[in-house]
Amino acid sequence: MFSDIGGLEVVTLAIMAIVIFGPDKLPKLIQDAMGFIRKIRSFADSAKEDIRSELGPDFKDFDFEDLNPKTFVRKQLIGNGDDPLGFKELKDGLDLKSALNGEPAPAAANLAKTAAGSPGAPLSPGERPPFDPDAT
Repeated sequence: MFSDIGGLEVVTLAIMAIVIFGPDKLPKLIQDAMGFIRKIRSFADSAKEDIRSELGPDFKDFDFEDLNPKTFVRKQLIGNGDDPLGFKELKDGLDLKSALNGEPAPAAANLAKTAAGSPGAPLSPGERPPFDPDAT
């Protein structure tokens, strides 16, 4: 949540809090804020348990993180370890380092060699022309 706040910023916030609220009121303010955060957490946890109990035994292992769109899409596309759409093969064949360096991917390099080896060769009926990803 606060991973992008540096040490200097934390020290600045602490000094500002001491100046604004004073050293005598600051401990009470921190206690009140922590109590409020605990109440919100307990409210959220009880709401989650109520929803799980209302959904019934079919949704016993329901996780609320699955409602996050990124998690939902990843879980639906990749599944439970099986790979019906072939994303693992696609991921294994993708070489990001060579793509970032401007080198063609291995599959594209093989395709380019095949296309370069037979320039202007006629295609047999039903054969698709080679695909050049850099030309699109």
